[in-house]
Amino acid sequence: MAAPMSWSERMLAVIKWCNSFYERGSSRSRCKPFLIAGQKVGLIRPDVLVHLEKHPSIFTIERDSEDTSNIIQVSLSPSLSAPEERTSKVDQFLQSLRQQDVFVALKGWRDEKYGVNVSYHTERLMDMERSATGLFGTRQYGVHINGYCTHPTKGVCMWIGRRSPNKQTFPNQLDNVAAGGLPAGMPIMECLMKECEEEASIPQSISKHAKPVGSISYFYEDDRGLFPETQFLFDLELPPDFIPQVCDGEASEFYLYTLEEVKEKIASTEFKPNCALVVLDFLIRHGYISPDKEPYFLLFLEGMHENLSRTL
Repeated sequence: MAAPMSWSERMLAVIKWCNSFYERGSSRSRCKPFLIAGQKVGLIRPDVLVHLEKHPSIFTIERDSEDTSNIIQVSLSPSLSAPEERTSKVDQFLQSLRQQDVFVALKGWRDEKYGVNVSYHTERLMDMERSATGLFGTRQYGVHINGYCTHPTKGVCMWIGRRSPNKQTFPNQLDNVAAGGLPAGMPIMECLMKECEEEASIPQSISKHAKPVGSISYFYEDDRGLFPETQFLFDLELPPDFIPQVCDGEASEFYLYTLEEVKEKIASTEFKPNCALVVLDFLIRHGYISPDKEPYFLLFLEGMHENLSRTL
């Protein structure tokens, strides 16, 4: 009988899940670059590519001149030169796929757009329905908040939310006190205050004091598509007597855990994997996990800070 996995081994497994695109058995070797205006912005799996080939007015397929069965890359048609036009044409294509019930990803249609660009601070080349970005492997950004307080008897504790059972993704799993994807054109701090208020009833008078503390990046793959994600991280110290309240239904309840309790939770399947990395980053930055005592310390750091620019 195999020995139980240690906390370190379980935590490393979470990190590997968040970077499953780099693991053996992924579609990485079969994906093709996706370009807009000559700039690589994503990756496309074979199951998506077969549908793009049917729409030459929107997508240009470049093939090997000596072996036409070998596709080199996929580009958005150069005839679509304006960001608004690209957004509109691709949206029409996606709506058609949605009606045909082709991809499981589009069952979670959000009516929310993500920006498509090479990296966060570069020109936005178009906007795309959030649920479809995984089909094109474009970079996705979000904002995550570590909400913590100093309890009078338990010391530093962290507020953790439980996702609603009706959530389209990762229902019922534990999550950060507030977090959300970054919609096209929305400033990061505005997104933070919006998510705090909507998800946990944290007023702007408190959330405005959140401190930017860095970011994490990783690349996972599942049945919905490819997810090269970067999350902007914030620490928010909450008053000891403040209790987050369910507001918009994104969360079903909130718990106040000691750091030892939350450390145990993030290495379990109960916690949403990428949100577990957000807490892990907090524990490392605040000295609760040290390189002298943690054998996988460097592997943790490497797995939370993948250089997505090398892949995309």
